[in-house]
Amino acid sequence: MSVDWAALQQAATEVSARAYAPYSNFRVGAAALADDGRLLVGCNVENAAYGVTLCAECGLVSSLHATGGGRLTHFVCVNGDGEVIMPCGRCRQILFEAGGPDLELMTPEGVWSMAQVLPQAFGPDDLA
Repeated sequence: MSVDWAALQQAATEVSARAYAPYSNFRVGAAALADDGRLLVGCNVENAAYGVTLCAECGLVSSLHATGGGRLTHFVCVNGDGEVIMPCGRCRQILFEAGGPDLELMTPEGVWSMAQVLPQAFGPDDLA
């Protein structure tokens, strides 16, 4: 499957403009493709109770399940300036669950697999 990473990054940049970030002013947008070709996006949503802030990746994975499920195949996350950034540790775990070790992520250092981003990840197979 050929992936238009520039278009995926543009979708993430566009949704970052809709982020709700009144406290940090750090807007984040995320975009991904599902295994059936769906484009999914998410943006961060802050909260005055900081611990309940939702990262962009959370919204994206929620959208994956709300629109039919499946697996993520390709993912990118950007800041409000459209620069590629890395998902936080919590979100790396969420992305692993939604895409597995073969999920491809655009990183500041190029395209990496989730297995490279989160080596020896803990996942559903560990609970079997």
